[in-house]
Amino acid sequence: MRTFLKEFKEFLIKGSVVDMAVGFIFGAAFATVVKSLVNNIVMPPLGMLLGKVDFSNLFIALDGNNYKSLAEAEKVGAPVIKYGIFLNDLVSFIILGFVIFLFIKGYNRLKIEEEPAAPTTKVCPECAMEVPIDAKKCAYCSHAFV
Repeated sequence: MRTFLKEFKEFLIKGSVVDMAVGFIFGAAFATVVKSLVNNIVMPPLGMLLGKVDFSNLFIALDGNNYKSLAEAEKVGAPVIKYGIFLNDLVSFIILGFVIFLFIKGYNRLKIEEEPAAPTTKVCPECAMEVPIDAKKCAYCSHAFV
């Protein structure tokens, strides 16, 4: 149990939790902005092009009655399938996914790749033992390196 608590303490101290929390907060704020973009900028012109359709008001009443609006159906407590809101959320999801894809792609391009460390040993061609890279003679078989 002590080892577990020690590992947990190191996890907290290293900043992983803080980084994760910042990521969640930033992600939630970004999702809110994307949702607003879809609901207030993207969908209204799209609805207008498709015959003055308000996507947020598209629904199917499951009780068989006809309602003028989603608000009216909800007011009487009618069960409804809100497929217009689902379409808005789907567009938000696609935009958010695309932006995250672009962000990760850019991040991976900027990430500095570490060069592999220079070798410190070489293999003797006679006995196949590893010897220091600067060796002039193999310590195992006395093979001379040229």
